[in-house]
Amino acid sequence: MLNNFFIEDHVKNALQEDIGFGDITTDYLTNEEDEMTCTLNTRVDGIFCGKNVFETVFRILSPKIEIKFYFNDGDEIKKGDKIADIKGPARYILMGERTALNYIQRMSGIATETNKYQKAVGEYKAKIVDTRKTTPGFRAFEKYSVKTGGGSLHRFNLSDCAMIKDNHIKYAGSLTKAVEKLRQHISHAHKIEVECDTIEQVKEAVACGADIIMLDNMSLDTMIECVKLINGRAIVEASGNVNLATMHDIASTGVDIISSSAIVAKAPTLDLGLDM
Repeated sequence: MLNNFFIEDHVKNALQEDIGFGDITTDYLTNEEDEMTCTLNTRVDGIFCGKNVFETVFRILSPKIEIKFYFNDGDEIKKGDKIADIKGPARYILMGERTALNYIQRMSGIATETNKYQKAVGEYKAKIVDTRKTTPGFRAFEKYSVKTGGGSLHRFNLSDCAMIKDNHIKYAGSLTKAVEKLRQHISHAHKIEVECDTIEQVKEAVACGADIIMLDNMSLDTMIECVKLINGRAIVEASGNVNLATMHDIASTGVDIISSSAIVAKAPTLDLGLDM
């Protein structure tokens, strides 16, 4: 998902934003030949994510910086673990520290939160997936983090899958009309998903051959009834009122997918630090 050229372009922009016309603190406190050694440590338990990005920040600043990692993306880390040793020119380690940490703290936080949600599913088949409620310009990193944490991915952008929501239905005149019009134009490679609030809408979505049916903000009993009604004729997604406390119960209804913006939008950053 994260190609090297994509990471490099994104990191260069981030460094340009942070450094501006120079690091006026580090530039005047260090000499070009000064070296330093430090460690990347975690102060909490979690899932590590962003190794490649962290490395890219320092590689762009100075090829002389050496990093030795003891963990890979997706590994569980425990409070007090040393994740990496870093040594090289002090000027560039100090200059890149905040940008490098910004990436991995955010990415590891999302991976950790996603992992909690997927584990909450327990013995059921449901997969936790993300949404398009992401940070502008950072979506690829956030989705990579969801995948690293054991989650699955919803559509990446508006061109991936046709998703008919309530306003689309109102605009088209009916759910059936919306599906029929889309079938005339979209590629054979694209699926059609329909957001349903009621059992009646679910029946209509099944009748017109929707590929994915989202059960939006329904009670557990209603979801169970809808899963039986759909009977494998479409992928069933549950959305709304999804949190760690409700995950297991929602998964027990038999849905295939549970989507939640919380694994990205509400994920806290993971407390990682660079210590001399």
